[in-house]
Amino acid sequence: MLDGVASVKKLPKKNILVLGGTSDTEREFLESLSSHPSKPHRQTDRVSRNPPIANQFALGYTYQDVLDAEHEDILARLSLYFLAEPTAPFVGFLKPLLTANTLPECLIVILLDWTQPWLWLRELREWIYFLRQLLASLDDETLEVMRDVMIEWKERRRGGSVAVGSGGGAQEIKDNISIPLGTGEWDEALGVPICVVCQKADKMEYLEKELGWKEEDFDFVLQSLRTVLLKHGGSLIYTSPSAPNSLQALIHSSLGIHSLPNQPPLRHNIVERDKVLVPSNWDSWGKIRVLREGFNVEEMSISWSNDIRSSDVKQRNESRESGDTHDAEEKNGEEAQDDGVRSAVTFFEEVIDNTDRDHLPLKTITLDQRNDPMVEIESLNTQEFLSGQLKAIESIKAEEENSQVEKDGRRDKLGRRSSTEGSRSRDSNRVAEENGRVNDHIGPVRVNMGGIQVDADDMLRKLKDRENIRNPETDTQPLASPDGKSQNDALASFFAGLMKRGGSNSPKAQSS
Repeated sequence: MLDGVASVKKLPKKNILVLGGTSDTEREFLESLSSHPSKPHRQTDRVSRNPPIANQFALGYTYQDVLDAEHEDILARLSLYFLAEPTAPFVGFLKPLLTANTLPECLIVILLDWTQPWLWLRELREWIYFLRQLLASLDDETLEVMRDVMIEWKERRRGGSVAVGSGGGAQEIKDNISIPLGTGEWDEALGVPICVVCQKADKMEYLEKELGWKEEDFDFVLQSLRTVLLKHGGSLIYTSPSAPNSLQALIHSSLGIHSLPNQPPLRHNIVERDKVLVPSNWDSWGKIRVLREGFNVEEMSISWSNDIRSSDVKQRNESRESGDTHDAEEKNGEEAQDDGVRSAVTFFEEVIDNTDRDHLPLKTITLDQRNDPMVEIESLNTQEFLSGQLKAIESIKAEEENSQVEKDGRRDKLGRRSSTEGSRSRDSNRVAEENGRVNDHIGPVRVNMGGIQVDADDMLRKLKDRENIRNPETDTQPLASPDGKSQNDALASFFAGLMKRGGSNSPKAQSS
């Protein structure tokens, strides 16, 4: 009886391997997974106490409890494992998680980021390499279970385990209808169901306004991802941190958790570009072509198969251990050209060209960027660096001394020139001051004309003013005196002569 009670209380356990992303994007994924879209504002004490997450080092871990609609009973427990980089030494960490007992309850989630969409196919190829290496290292019993799991997932296309729908309502597939697999479906099955989550879909507006992306660019990215995931039987979803999404429903449906009452059926969405949802076993080549004409889905599918073929995987793993990743990529590209098939990654990156990397929001450098020789910087020896800095400092010091000498020479020349001009101006000012003092001492020159004292200077000024006033008004020449001088000139000469010889007539002279 105790064994029966223990088996009843035992919670179903589900494992999720979250690959890629950063610490922040992993936390964003957890928040989207824990939130309920139908009741976003209803949070109980049980839901609000989220368990801690340890994702700062190699393999991160946390867990979540799946609650019922009333948030009272626990339906299942999700164990989430996080791995940020597809490096070969981490295979040993994940291998114990994939056993014959846990594999049927396992899901692979790959995180992508809209801040760098041009790296998506390259990142997916890296993770496919990593997963193939991981799954190939499992024991025979686990591999047999893995084949059974894939057969069951393929049969879901015939049985209708996942309810999909279009605009009007749900469209369920009857059990008695056999739908064969279409072209390009499940060609490269990994053995474990996968789900690709493209986060930060709100950055699509930034790409459109700042980098000039158009609708055909977003459609090309979506068509490429759907073609690649169709070969692996994977699902796809776009999420935004500030908008509700169907991530929780997609993950629970992929793990076989369907006990939530009032849960809306999982519906596909390829109309709203920032809320894309493509469930597993729903897509096809025909649906991909309908999105936008001109996309060669067959060529993309063949190129992707050529990129991830087993010979390239082995060569890539060997080159990664030796550290010569870039040469291996070039060799793989040459082999793809020799086979007459273009690389899907190369074609994708040519169309989605990264022309403005410096203006995009930065994120953690990925493994490919670290292996890229254009990004690597070799550090110099300490003594060599210091000696080079010493030479640079000495050259800068010499240039500063030469410029200072030139400045001093120009300053001396300017000083001598300014001193000469200053002495001249001082002499002229001195003469003017002396003349002013003499005139103040002598006083105005007065002339006695018929018993009337006349100021000669004032008379001259008035004559000149009258002359200046009369000249613009008259076009005729003034009458000349017999000696050829005008009357005003004659008067001016007369008073000037009186001033020269009549100095004794001034008041000061008479008083003296």
